[in-house]
Amino acid sequence: MTPPDIVARRIGAEAQPIAIVDGFHPDPAALRAAALVARFEPGRHHYPGLRAALPPGYFAAVRPALTAVLAGVFDQRGGVSLLDASFSIVTTPPARLSVTQRLPHVDATDPRRIALVHYLGAGDGTAFFRHRATGFETVDRGRAAGYLDTLNAELRRDGAPPAAYVADSTPLFERTALVEARPNRAVIYRSALLHSGAIQPDAVLSPDPADGRLTITAFLSLT
Repeated sequence: MTPPDIVARRIGAEAQPIAIVDGFHPDPAALRAAALVARFEPGRHHYPGLRAALPPGYFAAVRPALTAVLAGVFDQRGGVSLLDASFSIVTTPPARLSVTQRLPHVDATDPRRIALVHYLGAGDGTAFFRHRATGFETVDRGRAAGYLDTLNAELRRDGAPPAAYVADSTPLFERTALVEARPNRAVIYRSALLHSGAIQPDAVLSPDPADGRLTITAFLSLT
């Protein structure tokens, strides 16, 4: 079995670390088969699509690669807690996106939180951004209030952004990096990084796991 290929990068002016891992899971075909029979339900927390439970043993299978990334890229020497993990499929048409879903976002303001996206099917990758007005590429607890005040003032001034997923630079945000989706590739990054699914206007947003943007998303806490 070919070992996972791990590439570490630092992105943007803040030089935040991310990891790109090809060959993340030893049996991606089994994961796709499990997704075909999984029960998907509407996502929570502004996720623009569907989620379903993962098969048992997922994290045991990816533990070698994940452990190497957390230690080598994020300098983690302590424990790790799993906060949430699921199959995910983006399904919301651009015309139905909320204003929040049309903007880059952070998943958490705690720098100990780590996000993981594992691409399994067709679709687009993940983009990372800098907020032009503040220069922020990460939004931690100390920055959150000022960032939101500035962003809300911009939205009041300029109106809502176009009804589209944000995949490239916009008047308010500059794209700093793009990770392309490939089958069985994972990208791992701090949850405080401004990011978005880099979903193109012509993307297939099917709810069928065989055709849609099937990923596994997970959130971890470093202790």
